[in-house]
Amino acid sequence: MSERNEKEVVLTAEGLQKLQEELDELKTVHRRDVNDRIRQAKEFGDLSENAEYEDAKQEQAFVEGRILKLEAMLRNARVIDSSDYHDGEVHLASEVHLTDHDGKKYHFTIVGSAESDPPNHRLSNESPLGAALIGHKAGDTIDVRTPRGVMQYTIEKIASSKKARKVAAASPKES
Repeated sequence: MSERNEKEVVLTAEGLQKLQEELDELKTVHRRDVNDRIRQAKEFGDLSENAEYEDAKQEQAFVEGRILKLEAMLRNARVIDSSDYHDGEVHLASEVHLTDHDGKKYHFTIVGSAESDPPNHRLSNESPLGAALIGHKAGDTIDVRTPRGVMQYTIEKIASSKKARKVAAASPKES
């Protein structure tokens, strides 16, 4: 895929740091470990019937593929700057507290798709609920079309991510 066709990756400061750490770990630790496994497997002789060698080569392909993917994501990363958004509206890096029509409460931080992790309350801005929340204010009721039908949620509270604010304050503005 050419660089022109690569999609912008929206990240929080925390997400950027995690991707950089994962890339560093893959390049320094995992790559060396896999190369050691391949070298040891070669010592066993006939590679055509060497399951350890095949396994190590498959892991090597996975590690190298992940490195390429992470490098592309970091190359196309845009760190969320909360100063780009209006206070009081849901935006990337907002922590949103919701109530559904049955009174069940939820809370999510809206993040880019690369950081999405719903079990840990990190919801992609590209998901149906995340997309529906963007731009709304506390007190708004939204309808979200899901595979199970239309769901209704009321936004109870919105808080901007402290980490996004710190990055915005520390990052020089691009002109």
